Amino acid sequence: MGVPVSDRRGYLSREEVQVFALEVSQNRQIPLPVVTALLVQANKLPTAIRLMVPPEPGKAKSVRDWVRYRSNFVEPIRIHKGRAFFEAHRQTLALAEDRYGVPAEIIVAIIGVETLYGEHKGNYRVLDAITTLSFDYPDPDRPDRVAMFQGQLADLIELHHQGKIDATRQLGSYAGAMGIPQFMPTSVKLFAASATNQPTVDLENNVADAIFSVGRFLQIHGWIGGLPVFAPVHLPPDPQALVDGGLTPTLDWTTLKANGASLKPGVTTAPWMGYPLGIIDLPMPTKDNTQYRTATPNFFALTQYNRSYFYATAVADLAAALTP
Repeated sequence: MGVPVSDRRGYLSREEVQVFALEVSQNRQIPLPVVTALLVQANKLPTAIRLMVPPEPGKAKSVRDWVRYRSNFVEPIRIHKGRAFFEAHRQTLALAEDRYGVPAEIIVAIIGVETLYGEHKGNYRVLDAITTLSFDYPDPDRPDRVAMFQGQLADLIELHHQGKIDATRQLGSYAGAMGIPQFMPTSVKLFAASATNQPTVDLENNVADAIFSVGRFLQIHGWIGGLPVFAPVHLPPDPQALVDGGLTPTLDWTTLKANGASLKPGVTTAPWMGYPLGIIDLPMPTKDNTQYRTATPNFFALTQYNRSYFYATAVADLAAALTP
């Protein structure tokens, strides 16, 4: 007995996917057969579903522990390999820093946190991962996530049509991030940069393109050359009331001083004093051990790469550890 046509068509047998394909064709000016020929090759990725499953109602969430998280990234292997990466690509890093204003050590640290300097780029086909999360996202209470992944899938199809990515073979993470810097398709489309001004960017194998793309991403997302990630500030004993948990700095130096903040010894005036600031919290299992830092706009630029205080701080701390 032959396999039913609907089964052979996989995701494309579903009406919602057919509607999506037509919308992508019309909105992106891509011939419909090109869209459907790609989607018919997408396979469900159970791993992506499993890893996106939300906690069971009533089940205790894992305890957030900044020290444990930091130890996963600011550790001897990443520091040793990071310094070797820095030396191997010093000239390219200097060119990217000059163009985008992002320090070389920050770019290296992001690549180190994301893929251990290109060693772990992911083994899942991006087409399968993003199609699965576009139409089988496991949390019905997160339609925003479904819309986000469907936007990523549309961009992946567009990049494939333009010959910039071969979506039939491109590998990446279970969530669809790809290449040395782990860019999602939308980031590839909007922020990827060729180090040699070529029309096509290779984030899979070209380290220089990856370096330039990270620099460009951060510059576009608000990185300000010459500012530190954290301001050298002593905070009052309990600054929790100053933490709003957002991804945009809403305070200023005058407000912080009025709330008991002071400069660390040896610091006088500095450019960061003229920019918006934010107080971030880095919790540990014991509440009274929460660490607080004063973040500049550059910290919040890092959170646009990954919307996590832990992530952005780990990048900054790894960058500091890489600096001779």
